[in-house]
Amino acid sequence: MNNRLAVTFILLSVVMDSMGIGLIMPVMPDLIREINGGNIGQAALWGGILTTIFAAMQFLFGPTIGSLSDRFGRRPVLLISLVVMAFDYVLMAVAGTIWLLIVGRIIGGITAATQSTAAAYMADISKPDEKAGNFGLIGAAFGVGFVLGPLIGGVLAEYGTRAPFWAAAFLAAANAIFGYFVLPETVTDRIRRPFMWRRANPLGAFKHIGQLPGLGRLMTIIFIYAIAFFVYPGVWAYFGALQFGWSPSMIGLSLGIFGIGIAVVQGVLMKPILRRIGERNAVVFGLLIDVGAFVALGFVTNGWIALALTPLTALGSIAGPALQGIMSRTAADDQQGELQGALASINAVATIVAPMVMTQTFFYFTQSDAPIYLPGAPFLLGGALTIVCILIFLRAAPDADTQPDNSS
Repeated sequence: MNNRLAVTFILLSVVMDSMGIGLIMPVMPDLIREINGGNIGQAALWGGILTTIFAAMQFLFGPTIGSLSDRFGRRPVLLISLVVMAFDYVLMAVAGTIWLLIVGRIIGGITAATQSTAAAYMADISKPDEKAGNFGLIGAAFGVGFVLGPLIGGVLAEYGTRAPFWAAAFLAAANAIFGYFVLPETVTDRIRRPFMWRRANPLGAFKHIGQLPGLGRLMTIIFIYAIAFFVYPGVWAYFGALQFGWSPSMIGLSLGIFGIGIAVVQGVLMKPILRRIGERNAVVFGLLIDVGAFVALGFVTNGWIALALTPLTALGSIAGPALQGIMSRTAADDQQGELQGALASINAVATIVAPMVMTQTFFYFTQSDAPIYLPGAPFLLGGALTIVCILIFLRAAPDADTQPDNSS
């Protein structure tokens, strides 16, 4: 029972982390204009700055938080992060200047350790052949939050631009209280690792993790794949509006369906797939599915066909947890936090790079003087990047793999 409650807390933490981002998205344009004045274009500019600051802080401090959890334990890092996150949302709720919003995003980026530390916790409590499946639960929780956040945020926005921040603060504080009573520590003296600054920064973490067999190339795959997958949040709204004439509500609905699909695949189908084909094959299968989905979306001209492709695109999401499972089994027990922190930094860099790459590609191929008019070009680029991931993986993946369980 205690273990189930602890896992429930971990999954709720990831849901709330994902929800917290989505909760505030609907009000950010109005909030920035309310605080700083200007038009929607200027608000978008400041919104981009705030997003970049948040991602930059995740890059810089992800390995630090992960190393702290390897030294002091997952429990204090998770609980302190949630408490600080709650105060951060309160700060943004009362912010009267753009500079306070910037301070809020700095603090939020530093304390956004919930998902990476939660993944390290799941690695601690999982047998080697269970890790990929449990990472799938983390992905499913993130998908649920991805769906619920904007929906609830849109409803709360009717009560003012500050209401979603107060709601996010309440949720973070409530989960911290819940975790205080149900979350046991998993870092024992056997796996506790001294904190060292030379390994608690992005470059140091990449160096030490990258020295493990095959992990240097696997981290490269994570980075390239993150850029490819960002095509969905990066250009989907613009693509849907231009290619299919979708309204904002239809775009939101399509993203919600996509999030539900990922939650079902990673939360329900992930473990049966792993038992049948193993982690290595699951990575290749998922990446091949992604290539097919990207190519199809690159040329589709009918919105209903695009929606019908949602199950296919969601099925490709098995690649991420399977890849994460391989990496977690390769790292030592006292490196799980360091590994997850390094992965958080990699994803943060991708979050900084990908919007520019994908939106510029979309812009170039939708102009009147483009060599070919192709709104789906970013998806084709995503497909090409995913093919690169497959080629690297086939050369980089460790030989050892969990074998399919044919006993059932």
